Amino acid sequence: MKNIRAILTLLFTVTFVVSPYFTSPFSGFRADQLPVPQIDPPIQPAGYAFAIWGLIYGWLLVSAVYGIWKRPRNNAWNRVRTPLIISLVLGTPWLAVANTSAIWATMLIFAMAAAAIAALLAAPKADRYWLRAPVAVYAGWLTAAAFVSLGSTAAGYGVLMGALGWAYVGIIAALGVAAFVQIRSRAPAYGPTVIWALFGIIMANGMGQLSVSLLAGAGIAVMTILTITSAGRPIS
Repeated sequence: MKNIRAILTLLFTVTFVVSPYFTSPFSGFRADQLPVPQIDPPIQPAGYAFAIWGLIYGWLLVSAVYGIWKRPRNNAWNRVRTPLIISLVLGTPWLAVANTSAIWATMLIFAMAAAAIAALLAAPKADRYWLRAPVAVYAGWLTAAAFVSLGSTAAGYGVLMGALGWAYVGIIAALGVAAFVQIRSRAPAYGPTVIWALFGIIMANGMGQLSVSLLAGAGIAVMTILTITSAGRPIS
């Protein structure tokens, strides 16, 4: 079947979208999952920031339906579909894994993010709102979420430094990856998604952890500049 990747994209988008209905709610790793419980770790955005999943689920689903309807055998779409399918397959059980093991969940979300970024870097400018933009939002949020998971887990296992130190490391590392992806992809929707996550970190920390808020604010400034300066340039 020449349209097998379009079919698989729709199938695993559906499994990904419905997976939250079959698992326990997840709002961060539970205290009993980590040797050093992480209660509201400074690297974690405010709860409302996670509402972006509604946009991600909906837009990916619309994209998959459009793709199987209008672009079932399109080579440009298929280059995106292969890594996207991998990310969606890994993402379908992620909530169940996260409710069981912080370590496995962290490794899994990094693999999801890597595949989503690969899909974004393969995405053509054509069909921007049907393909490139939803993948960019998905990849942008996973970029941030992967380092949130890493920071929470590493601090929870007492690796090298505490939660505050891992917040610094996580934000800087996420910003480094995000800057590279923004420059390479030129995707207008990627940077604002990372900015949304950084703004959520500011709202979660406020004046209580001012240094974290300031670092996240600096990250917002960097991503804003990169998004504006790169979005109109040709994809290399």
